[in-house]
Amino acid sequence: MYKEKFDFYDSTSIKIYNLDSKIRYELSILDRLDALTKQHSENVGNLCGRICQYLKLNKKFTVHAIICGYLHDIGKSRIPYEILSKPAELTDEEYEIMKTHTTLGYKMCMDDLKLRPYAEGALYHHEALNGSGYPSGLTKEKIPFVARIIRVADEYDALVTKRHYTTHVHISDTLKDMIRDAHPENYEKVVALGQLSENSKVGKISPKLLKVLFKVVIDDTKYEISCVVDYIDYLKDNIKRLELIDSYNFKMQKTSNQSKRDYYKEGMQMLFQAGENFQNYHQVLQEYRDALIVRETRINDLYNEIKIIKKLKV
Repeated sequence: MYKEKFDFYDSTSIKIYNLDSKIRYELSILDRLDALTKQHSENVGNLCGRICQYLKLNKKFTVHAIICGYLHDIGKSRIPYEILSKPAELTDEEYEIMKTHTTLGYKMCMDDLKLRPYAEGALYHHEALNGSGYPSGLTKEKIPFVARIIRVADEYDALVTKRHYTTHVHISDTLKDMIRDAHPENYEKVVALGQLSENSKVGKISPKLLKVLFKVVIDDTKYEISCVVDYIDYLKDNIKRLELIDSYNFKMQKTSNQSKRDYYKEGMQMLFQAGENFQNYHQVLQEYRDALIVRETRINDLYNEIKIIKKLKV
C-alpha cells in the first residue's frame, strides 16, 4: 500500500514565476537557517504570493512579496540557538532577544545590495495595526503593505506548525483564533498600553487580508480533498482486486478438481502485488477497507470545514 501523497501547502502557484538565478541567489541566504525556520520561511513566502494573486496585484509586487516572505525571518540566523530551539516558553529576557531578529534581519538585508529591496519585510513583519507590535510600534498605513501581508501569512503558518496540522480538518479553529487578532482589543487594555483612542478601533492584523487568507485555505482544503479522492480511487481498485482474489480462493476451496484448483491458484498469484501472498492477503484487504473508511470520513470532514470557513465573519 503506497502512502497517500499530500503537501499541506499547494506550492504550484509559486512555480509560475520561474524564479531565475538572481532570485535563487537571494533565497540561498535561507540556508543559514535551521530546517524548521527555513520551512516556515518557504511556507510564508508561498502564502504571500497566493494572497497577492487573490488581490490581483501585479506580478512585480507579487514576486517582491514572495521574496520578502521567504526572507522575513532571516535575522533568526543570528539568534542564539539555545533560544531559537528552546521547546519551553521563553523568559521575558529571552523573548526580548528573540524580538531582535527583526532588526538583525533588516541589517543583514541592508548590508547586501541584492537583498536590500526586501529589508522592509524582515523589519516590519511583527508590527501590528493597533500599534502593539515591534520593533517600532507602527500603526495602520505606516506599516508597509508587504509587511501586513507577511504578518497574516506568518501568524497562520506559526499556528499550523504549533498545532502539528497534517490535514485541514479543524483548520477553522486556527482561523477563528486569527479573527480575534483582526478585532479591536479590549478598550481598557489599549488605553492602559498608552495607545491613541483611534487605534483601539483596529486589531493587530488586517481583516481584508485575513478574508483573502480564508480563500487560500479553502483552495488548499479543496486540494487536499482532490488528493484524498485520488487515494480513495486507489484503495477501491485494490479492494476490488483483493476481493477477486478472495473469490478465486473461495472457488478453489470448493472444488476437488485439481486442474480447476490450479487454475484459481494461478489466477490468485497473477493478481498478487508486492508483499502479498496466500497467507496475508486477507489482512491486506482489511487494511485497505479500514483505510477507505478513514479517508471517506476525512472527505466529509473537509467539506464541513469549507462550510464553516465560508460562514466565518471577520
